[in-house]
Amino acid sequence: MLEALKRWKLMVFAAAVFSASGSHAASRIDSARIWPADDYTRLTLESKEPIQQKLLIIENPDRLVLDLEDVELDDALKQLPSRVGQDDPYIKAIRIGRFKPGVIRIVLDLKTKVSPEIFSLKPVAEYGNRLVLDIYPKEDALMHLVSKDKAGEAPKPGKARPIVIAVDAGHGGEDPGAHGLHGSLEKNVTLAIARRLKSLIDEEPNMHAMLTRDGDYFIPLHGRVVKARTAKADLFVSIHADASPSRDARGSSVFALSERGATSVAARWLARRENESDLIGGVDLSVKDPYLAKTLLDLSQTASISDSLRLGKDVLHELGSLNPLHSGMVEQAGFAVLKAPDIPSILVETAFISNPDEERRLDDSAYQEKMARAILDGIKHYFSQNPALARSNLVMNQ
Repeated sequence: MLEALKRWKLMVFAAAVFSASGSHAASRIDSARIWPADDYTRLTLESKEPIQQKLLIIENPDRLVLDLEDVELDDALKQLPSRVGQDDPYIKAIRIGRFKPGVIRIVLDLKTKVSPEIFSLKPVAEYGNRLVLDIYPKEDALMHLVSKDKAGEAPKPGKARPIVIAVDAGHGGEDPGAHGLHGSLEKNVTLAIARRLKSLIDEEPNMHAMLTRDGDYFIPLHGRVVKARTAKADLFVSIHADASPSRDARGSSVFALSERGATSVAARWLARRENESDLIGGVDLSVKDPYLAKTLLDLSQTASISDSLRLGKDVLHELGSLNPLHSGMVEQAGFAVLKAPDIPSILVETAFISNPDEERRLDDSAYQEKMARAILDGIKHYFSQNPALARSNLVMNQ
């Protein structure tokens, strides 16, 4: 009887162990990505299940240690070290191994002291659960960026300050934007046109352009606004490539901000889609990120909508000579990226990337150049009619 009872207890114990081990099966990392940039480097781990983690900061030498609980050491993780580029501003190398049963340790060897932020994102769009590690420089991230851009420099005594144009390439990094039928991504098209527009603006004797992003990385919508304001931009131009469920939709459009409702159902729908970039790209809304650390914005107020409409009308006119217009008027809606309270701001939908013919043209370097030229011509016409709006203040000799 006693032996039978012992055998029964042993069987119950074994069943309990088996059940427990089965209920704590290790999660699989489906994708591991690194997005390096001057602003910050982002590391993203994607999984079907939420990832439990613990992050440590270690000095001498500077390292970040990320422990992942109940995660498989699969191919996605094993390939992560090879994704670190030599030009990454912050990560020198990555080492990965099993730290102890049930824990995978990722060690990031750093090139400099950093200020990391880590947060989780729930599934959205084509993404599953994401664990995001943003690695910012120890100094204020925004000040670090602006100090490298001559747009933020003061003019020399007696010299006129150039007109500063903030050129914003829509989407980027984790947020690809719209997809073309032949595989084109909006984030790549917008960056190509933005770079060409900056080059053309910089050739003008009294103008200078600054890019809100100059690579394939994600910038939050409010971060783009803060960059423009910190660089004392006179105008803000956000470049996009439209998309529609209908492949026949075509043409260029220009949008300005509205705080009293959208001018059309289509404008309202587009603003909602563009404003979802922060959800797709990944913003931790529970913390105060570096872009807002030293800059306070009242995003509910703007005194520049009328100027934005004038600017938009001039740009739309020039686009009409290059491309059919999807809308013959400057539309308005609540675009978050246009909410600089003191900078005339427009969003340009260059063409429909969802239209195969327009997708082909958007991928063509000659067409990108023409598109950038048309936008610049619109900007120049705006300033020719509104010279008092250009901040060409002279710095008086002391």
